[in-house]
Amino acid sequence: MARLFGTDGVRGIANQDLTGELVYKLGRAAVIALTEHGDVRPGLVVGRDPRASGEFLEAALAAGICSAGGDAILVGVCPTAGVAFLTTELGAQAGVVISASHNPAEYNGIKFFASTGYKLADEVEDEMEGLIGADGGPRPHGRGVGRVRRATDSHNRYLTHLEEAAEPSALSGLRLVVDCANGAAWEAAPDLYRRLGAEVIPINHRPDGWNINEGGGATAPDVVARAVVDAGADAGVAHDGDADRAIFADAEGGVIDGDQVLAASALSMHAGGELAGDSVVTTVMANLGFRQSMRDAGIQVVETKVGDRYVLEEMLRCGVVLGGEQSGHVIFLRHATTGDGLLTAVKFLGLARRRGASVAEIASCMHRFPQVLKNIRVANVDGLDDAGEVWEAVEAAKEALGSGGRILVRASGTEPVIRIMVEAPNEEDARAHADAVSSAVRASLR
Repeated sequence: MARLFGTDGVRGIANQDLTGELVYKLGRAAVIALTEHGDVRPGLVVGRDPRASGEFLEAALAAGICSAGGDAILVGVCPTAGVAFLTTELGAQAGVVISASHNPAEYNGIKFFASTGYKLADEVEDEMEGLIGADGGPRPHGRGVGRVRRATDSHNRYLTHLEEAAEPSALSGLRLVVDCANGAAWEAAPDLYRRLGAEVIPINHRPDGWNINEGGGATAPDVVARAVVDAGADAGVAHDGDADRAIFADAEGGVIDGDQVLAASALSMHAGGELAGDSVVTTVMANLGFRQSMRDAGIQVVETKVGDRYVLEEMLRCGVVLGGEQSGHVIFLRHATTGDGLLTAVKFLGLARRRGASVAEIASCMHRFPQVLKNIRVANVDGLDDAGEVWEAVEAAKEALGSGGRILVRASGTEPVIRIMVEAPNEEDARAHADAVSSAVRASLR
């Protein structure tokens, strides 16, 4: 049986894979596991993104928590990093986010945080999975039954925390387009940037339950880039459904990805003596130009497999305070326990304002080699390892690219997709090799 928890919690199509019954059991299992670890009556902070299925899944989760004797502390629509922060801020024993991040509206997911604000350890998730299968545990009655309450002032607490991580009026005078992806940051992001002095032009900021990540957001950065040019703005930032990502656009409509943000941040912190161990953590997807920029500055690059949880694990293991992914997840460990797109925006845009430079100038600290990314939807991602035709195509591409490029092929940890990345000195070569491998994937795994 496949493990229920993936690289980013439990995720699937709402009411098909991720049913109310399953989420109810997850709520019970979380409380039972926490009680076994010493918490007599645990409180769990529960937040969600605005997709429609989040409403009934929130109710199911709260019912499970209370059924096992825990208290559900509802914070409503809230970015993932906000839930992590509020878990520690409110003294809760765990936090739960109901979101499928950048996935389409029909998907949803459940992600847990420990009382520290960090994601639950694998062994705790395994314990919960075993409890779900048994569906046993206590069923208290009377005063032993948990309660549901709504946290007051949670929105303001989270934004105040982010303001404190920035310099006063850090975005003063900045004309900024903000693509909220009709997601969890639809209200929080514009509010924060205005508090810090920016003139905000929001787009995709009217969620209706079904339009999350539709026609914009961090996975479609060309949308915010066009909007910046049309508005004559200084810059743009695009978040995803749960707002743990931030991708930027400059005044000319150029897209600035997570590698460039991470490079600029690392160089700034290195110059200020704030980069612990003169090291930064990133994933195998990081652009070759990022590696060259770090090497030239004397900064060590620590590499992990794809996934912000793996970046964080390596940061904690090595004592590194900065890490991130090309996709826009950046972790500033002195201010957050997980990737926070709003914090990333405050730090990156604030760096540009402090230097009196444009975001394009700040991002130019690294040369970005052409990369072609393809996501191929398949029936069974587990068949990739044994797909000989695919790996023959990969080896042919590697031989042709030599030391001047790279190719990576992997199964997604959150959806039935094979992800292909090809990096080459020119886009034509990168696209040709990506197309060849894509054809092999479709032929082998359809």
